[in-house]
Amino acid sequence: MTRRTDWAEYTSGSAGAGDDAYGAAAAPYETDPSAVGPREDGAARHGDGEVRRSGGRSRGAGGTRGRRRRERVESSAEDGGATSSSRAEKGEPPRDPVEQARAICLRLLTGTPRTRRQLADALRKREIPDEAAEEVLSRFEEVGLINDGAFAQAWVESRHHGRGLARRALARELRTKGVETTLIDVAVSQLDTEQEEETARDLVARKLRATRGLDRDKRLRRLAGMLARKGYPEGMALRVVRQALEEEGEDTEHLGDEGL
Repeated sequence: MTRRTDWAEYTSGSAGAGDDAYGAAAAPYETDPSAVGPREDGAARHGDGEVRRSGGRSRGAGGTRGRRRRERVESSAEDGGATSSSRAEKGEPPRDPVEQARAICLRLLTGTPRTRRQLADALRKREIPDEAAEEVLSRFEEVGLINDGAFAQAWVESRHHGRGLARRALARELRTKGVETTLIDVAVSQLDTEQEEETARDLVARKLRATRGLDRDKRLRRLAGMLARKGYPEGMALRVVRQALEEEGEDTEHLGDEGL
């Protein structure tokens, strides 16, 4: 099943930091008259008789640079380059319910497929309006992000080979996830009785050693109970366990088939 990864766009404003930085940089260039020292009529007379204005060049250059920096910051703010934090920066979902629903579904589908019912339940818990939820879920089905049939088939294959679950247990799990009965029937039909029994034998073979030392009846109940919990029919479970015990030399002739 197709998997998509959620995304978020982040923009950052620099007005606050820029104002502080440029303000601090501009301050040293604003010359304080008292720092220049006493002088007559704004000039300092040097030994060669030439009158030179003290600090005039640095004041002019520094002031110009400071003004230019401040103008750049102000221009950036006017152009929108230093706006306040957006809703995305604050981690808030968009206001539009459809956008909220889309973001929630994409996040939930990241890394794992889900059924339409699972996503609908998640949207309902987050108080997304039914109309917006229906619009997004239908659209996701159209583009293949939601496919309950493919989900059911993948679930059956994975859970049967990974956990050894039989058709009955697999169908029960799919029902709890909201998959329609017709899709469940198609998915579990991948498994036939012969394949189920082969898997049951493998499960018993792996557990058989752990029951050695127990009396025969207890071994039978423990192994058959394990198969029953995985959804295997009782008759198949008893038959497979008895055959396994017989292969180990256990006498099962007088074991009844009264059930588990």
